[in-house]
Amino acid sequence: MKTKKITTDRLYLIPFTIPIAQEILDRKYTILSGMGLKPGKGWPDEDLLETLPRIVTNLEKVTEPSGFESWLIVEKEGMNIVGDAGFKGKPDPEGAVDLGYGIVDSARRKGYAVEAGEALISWAFKQQQVKVITARCMHVNEGSTKTLERLGFYQKVIKEEMIHWFLLREPGSKKG
Repeated sequence: MKTKKITTDRLYLIPFTIPIAQEILDRKYTILSGMGLKPGKGWPDEDLLETLPRIVTNLEKVTEPSGFESWLIVEKEGMNIVGDAGFKGKPDPEGAVDLGYGIVDSARRKGYAVEAGEALISWAFKQQQVKVITARCMHVNEGSTKTLERLGFYQKVIKEEMIHWFLLREPGSKKG
């Protein structure tokens, strides 16, 4: 992968690797410390620990991170890891990728999910094969609903307790 990290105003997005994911599962941070990164307050949280095996499975499908896997979210100031965001694999045959994100409680309501989401959306739409980005959140999750609305996503359907969202490559298009 050409991009080793994505930089925003306040954040660095750094791709997960299998060794990094394995270390986090083992609650060791040697590689991350060597990169100058520190666990933020409450990181890793239970959501990340539950997701890490799937992150490893996605990474095992590629020889190196492609960008369509998960990324660490790091505050530039202090170099604290405050969450993760990314895609759940390479685009499907229709050119769709699914976006997910998580921010630890101590770093919520600071706009980090939106900032990381904007950077990943911009990166994804520069990849020729990506035509649409999808996302899902529970309908009772007001924070994620607001985040996805701020990122320009449109609600597609509500199934059971989940809202399914989409964002088309073409700006301003509401077709789904």
